[in-house]
Amino acid sequence: MSSEASPTPPNPSVPTPGPAATPPPKPKENVWINLVCNAVLPGILLTQLSKPERLGPVWALVVALSIPLTYGIYDLIRRRTWNIFSIIGLIGTLITGVLGLMKVSNFWFAVKEAAIPAILGLAIPLTLKTRQPLVRTLIYNDQVLDTDRIGRVLVERNVVPAFDALLKWASWVLAGAFLFSAVLNYLLARWIVTAEPGSPENVAQLGRLNWVSWPVIMIPSLAIMMFALLRLLKGLEKLTGLQGEELFHPQKKS
Repeated sequence: MSSEASPTPPNPSVPTPGPAATPPPKPKENVWINLVCNAVLPGILLTQLSKPERLGPVWALVVALSIPLTYGIYDLIRRRTWNIFSIIGLIGTLITGVLGLMKVSNFWFAVKEAAIPAILGLAIPLTLKTRQPLVRTLIYNDQVLDTDRIGRVLVERNVVPAFDALLKWASWVLAGAFLFSAVLNYLLARWIVTAEPGSPENVAQLGRLNWVSWPVIMIPSLAIMMFALLRLLKGLEKLTGLQGEELFHPQKKS
């Protein structure tokens, strides 16, 4: 008889080491292209093309709606997930166009301007328990941070509940930023858009509102978002032991 021990049969419940087929990485989302296609371009096209000597209000609305719709379909095919910004961009542009066609009071334009950031502000904490929390899209996303590595370290250190609390705090700060933006949007719209609804002056004022609102509203909102991101990074350093650049994707050497 041979003195050698017979090989131990593999345990099917224990994964065996070796090359494993890893799924291809999910395409990353470009936040800035997102904002341009779903917020900036539709607003510019709607206000600039609505003039009678150009496309007029109906076709301007169709063209403006085509931008977030096309980008949303493209992103759905590419990443296999619904783009929340495209949905919001479609709804916001549609409401603006319909209000313009109906020639409603300027008060409702101000309400619409405040409604989008207000809905976003309320949605951020409400989506924490879903598969796609908005806070992960805005500041804790794989485009900015090495979320795979961070996630592994959080599990190894058994600090996932503390991380969830940190993410919840960041969500409320972001919610506050968007609600603050909603108030500014309303006040700015009431101050700028004063001409008779549907008149050329009214269309020009809507175009001016589109441009003025970006520096006036986005700068303080982005400042609050940066504050939330910096606090999130400090919290991650404390929870994971990773420092500075270790939280981000490694730079590829040329």
